[in-house]
Amino acid sequence: MLDHLLQQALAGRLPNDAEALALADITDTHALAQVAATLRDRGFRNVVTYSRKVFLPLTHLCRDVCHYCTFAKVPRKVMAPYMTIDEVLEVARQGAAMGCKEALFTLGEKPELRYKAAREALDSMGYATTVDYLFAAAKAVLEETGLLPHLNPGNLDATELARLKSVSPSMGIMLESTSQRLTRKGMPHYGSPDKVPAVRLETLRQAGIARVPFTTGILIGIGETRLERIESLLAIRALHQEYGHIQEIIVQNFRAKPGTKMVHAPEPDLDELLWTIAVARIVFGADMSIQAPPNLSPGVLPQIVQAGINDWGGVSPLTPDFVNPEAPWPHVEELARETAGAGKFLTERLTIYPAYASDLDRWVHPELHDNVISRIDAEGFPRIDPWSPGEPIDPPKDILDAVIHKPRHVSPDVDAILRRAMAGELLEEADVVRLFAARGDDLSAVVRAADAMRQKVNGETVSYCVNRNINYTNVCYFKCQFCAFSKGKLSENLRGRPYDLAPEEIARRVKEAWDRGATEVCMQGGIHPDYTGDTYAEILRIVKAAVPQMHIHAFSPLEVWQGAATLDMALEPYLRMLREAGLGTLPGTAAEILDDEVRAIICPDKINTAQWLEVMETAHRVGFRTTATIMYGHVEKPVHWARHLLRVRDLQRRTGGFTEMVPLPFVHMEAPMYLKGKARRGPTFREALLMHSVARITLHGHIHNIQASWVKMGHAGVQACLNAGCNDLGGTLMNESISRAAGTQHGQETSPEEMVRLIKSNNRTPRQRSTTYGEISDSLQKRSFGAAELAPIVNTPARRYERRRDKDLVKNNLIDTVTISAG
Repeated sequence: MLDHLLQQALAGRLPNDAEALALADITDTHALAQVAATLRDRGFRNVVTYSRKVFLPLTHLCRDVCHYCTFAKVPRKVMAPYMTIDEVLEVARQGAAMGCKEALFTLGEKPELRYKAAREALDSMGYATTVDYLFAAAKAVLEETGLLPHLNPGNLDATELARLKSVSPSMGIMLESTSQRLTRKGMPHYGSPDKVPAVRLETLRQAGIARVPFTTGILIGIGETRLERIESLLAIRALHQEYGHIQEIIVQNFRAKPGTKMVHAPEPDLDELLWTIAVARIVFGADMSIQAPPNLSPGVLPQIVQAGINDWGGVSPLTPDFVNPEAPWPHVEELARETAGAGKFLTERLTIYPAYASDLDRWVHPELHDNVISRIDAEGFPRIDPWSPGEPIDPPKDILDAVIHKPRHVSPDVDAILRRAMAGELLEEADVVRLFAARGDDLSAVVRAADAMRQKVNGETVSYCVNRNINYTNVCYFKCQFCAFSKGKLSENLRGRPYDLAPEEIARRVKEAWDRGATEVCMQGGIHPDYTGDTYAEILRIVKAAVPQMHIHAFSPLEVWQGAATLDMALEPYLRMLREAGLGTLPGTAAEILDDEVRAIICPDKINTAQWLEVMETAHRVGFRTTATIMYGHVEKPVHWARHLLRVRDLQRRTGGFTEMVPLPFVHMEAPMYLKGKARRGPTFREALLMHSVARITLHGHIHNIQASWVKMGHAGVQACLNAGCNDLGGTLMNESISRAAGTQHGQETSPEEMVRLIKSNNRTPRQRSTTYGEISDSLQKRSFGAAELAPIVNTPARRYERRRDKDLVKNNLIDTVTISAG
C-alpha cells in the first residue's frame, strides 16, 4: 500500500480521498518525507520563502474561549480594547523602514458580540463593527506606509470579504480542524462558536467565491487524530479544487502555554510534525505552498525543510509573535543559514504569493493593482532592493556576490540543462524558463556557465564601438505604452517639443561624430505620419554626402516595414533600395518582446512578431547584418523571454545574420504604462543579470556576441554583466536620447577613455571595433581619444502636419486573445 501510494504521488497524481485517508496508517515518516521533498522541489525548486512583516494585534478581545490560546484576553486585562490607528501606523512605519512589506492584522473574533467594552470603544471611534474598524486601519496602513495588509479577522461573510478585499491583497483563517469532536465539552473548542468546522469552512468557501488569495491550515496536537488531520486537509483541498484560492497550508504545532486550560497537555513531538508536513505535501501535491512557523520548532529547521515545506511564513524584525509570545522569531540571517543547511535558498515573498501576484486581474482588487505590481518581479516575488534600470543606484551586493560565488548546492535540473547547453544541445522553452528562475546557488551556476561560454567564444577581449546616436524625429503616430520618447498628436505623452531634424543638422552631427572618431551613426526615430520610404532613403543620402566613409546603422524593422508599405513595395526590393542609398546594417530594435500576447498590450498597433522576423530574415537574405534586442521588465513573464530568445535563435540558425544580442531593460520612470500603474519598475538586477547570462547560454554556438547597455544598466551594472556572459559594451553613443527620455540617469555618452577604464577594471582587454565586429584603423582609434566636447544640438521644430485618420496610416491591429495580468 505504501509503495503504491508513494509511486502514484511521485508520478504527479494526487491521492483520492480514500487513498489520502489511508496515509493515516503509514508510520514511516522518513519514506513520506522523501516523497514530499521530491514533490516540493518540483514545484518550488531550491527556494524557501518567508514574508518580512509587522504583527499588528488590532484587538486582543475575542468572543471565543479556545483552551490553548493566550492571545485572547478579557477587557480587564487589556490597556485598551483596540489599538488606535495612530498606534497602528507608528508600528507600520517602523516596519517599513526596516524593510517589511506585510502588515499582518491579527485580532480576536467579533468581540463586540460579547463585550460591552468593545461595543463602546467602537461607538466612540465611529465604527459599528470590528470589521469596519479593521477596514479603516488596513486602509490607513496601505496608504500611509505602503505595507500590504494581510487580514486574519476570523469568520467573514460575503459582504465583509468583498469590502476588505479592496484594502488587502490576501486574507486568512486557520481552519485548525474539521473534527466536530473538538467542540464538545472538555475539548479545546468548547464554548467557541466561531470554531465550529462548518462555520469556518463556509468562510473559506465565500473567500473562494470572492477570489481572495487565502491562507489556512491545521493546528496539530490539540486532541485530534492523524485521520482527523487528513480529513481537515481534504476539506481544504476540496474547496481549493473548486475555487483555486488557497495560497498556502500552514501546519502549526500546538505549544502549551501557562495560564491556559491546556497548560499541561502534551505537545506533539517532532515526528508528528514532520509526518503531518509530509502528508500535507502529498495530499496537495507539488504546487501548493506548505508552511511551518520557524519560531515554534527551533533547532530542527533543516529537518522541517526536508519534510516538504517551502515557506516559513511571516518573520518580523520588529514585533513579537503575539499568538506565541514565548517563541521569538529567528533572525533572518539565522533562518537563511538553517535553510541553506537543508540545501535551499531563503528569499522573501509578499503576503500575496507569487502565482497570485502574477495574475492580478483574477485575484486582486483593481484598486490594489498598482500597489502590488510596483513591488514585484516577473515571477511575482518582491523586489528586495531599490535598483532599477536607469537609476544611479549601485547594484545589490548579494547579486554581485552571486556572480563570483562558487555554488555548493545546484539543483539537479539546472545542472543538467547547463551541461546540455555546454555540449551544444538546443535548449527547449521549459529549459530556458527554468534558467530564468535561478536563485541562490542556481543563479551562481547559471552565471558561471555563461561566463565560461563567453570565455570559450570571445576570450578575454571586450569590444566597443565609437558611434553617435541620431534620432531624426520624435514625432510618432504609434502609441507604444513603454515609450517616453515619441511626441505628437497621436502619441501618449507631450513632454518636450516635437522635432524633425533639418538635413543640415543631420549632416552637422555626422561630421562632428566623424571628427570625434566615430565610425558609425546609429539612426532611428519616431514614425512620422509624413514620412515615406523615400524619406528614409533621403536621410541615408544626407549622411553619405556629409561623410562618405561613415557606416550607417539605421532603421528598425518597424521603419523598414512602414517605409516599404508607403511606397507599395515588397520588403526585399525596398531593402535593396536602402542599401544602394548607403544603409550598412540594421538595428534589431522594435522587437520589444517577440510574442504577440505581450505586444497586444504594450504595442498593439506595431508590427507583430511574424512581421519583425520577416523583415530580419529578408534583410539577412539581401546581405545585411543586423543586431537583435529584447526589451524586458514590464508586463511580460519569463516564458515570454524564453520564446523571444528561441525565436531569435531559430532565425539565426537559418540565416546567420545576427551579429549580437542586446538585452535592453525597461526604463520605467517616464513610461506611460508605468505611470498608469500597468507595468513593473523594470527588471530587478537579478533578472537583468540573468537575461544576459541566459541569452549567452541559449544562443551559444549561434550568436557569438552578447552586449550590455551602459545607458540602462549603468557602469557598475555592465561590469557585473562582463562576468556573466557579456563580451561587448555597445557604443559610446554621443547624444543618447531615447532612454534619457524614459528617465535613465546614466548619461548620454561614455567616452572611449571611460570604456577602456571600465574594461580594464574587469581585467579584460579592450578592443575598439566596427559595427560588424571588424578592426578599426589606428588613425581612427587615435582620433576617438581626447575628442572635443560636443557642440549644442539643434532639434529642428517639427512643422505643422494634419492629423490623419487611422485608416490612412500604416498600422497593425493586434487582438489580445490571451489576457496577461500586468503582474
